[in-house]
Amino acid sequence: MSQLPLELGLSFNGGDILFQLLAMLVLLALLKKFALGPLLNIMKQREDHIAGEITSAEERNKEAQKLIEEQRVLLKEAKQESQSLIENAKKLGEKQKEDIIQAARAESERLKEAARTEIVKEKEQAVSALREQVASLSVLIASKVIEKELDEQAQEQLIQDYLKEVGESR
Repeated sequence: MSQLPLELGLSFNGGDILFQLLAMLVLLALLKKFALGPLLNIMKQREDHIAGEITSAEERNKEAQKLIEEQRVLLKEAKQESQSLIENAKKLGEKQKEDIIQAARAESERLKEAARTEIVKEKEQAVSALREQVASLSVLIASKVIEKELDEQAQEQLIQDYLKEVGESR
């Protein structure tokens, strides 16, 4: 190839330029095949991986939101159920309280009535016993009076003595 002189004192060699151009094209082809191709593949794989991770994260986020909502619903239902159980327990407790109070009142009335009956019975027995004592004392006094044939003042004294004696024996 020919060399062309340049005005600046540089020479232009067409063969060198062509060789350098050809070497550059070969170098670019080799770089594309061995460096740029794998680099682009790696970048594409990384992009696909990141996109997959983002999609997966979004799906997990949606699933987590769904689970959170389900848990909220379950928690709300559990709170309502526990509130219902508490209310039922309170009502049952109040009913049992009223039943116990009613039973205690009935037992109290029964005991009062039994005590009244016992008092009346004991009173009747006491009156009966007193009548028997009065009758026996009357008979005893009458027999003593007849035996002694005492005057009126002595009879009165005798009756008082027996009444005192009976009063002390109680």
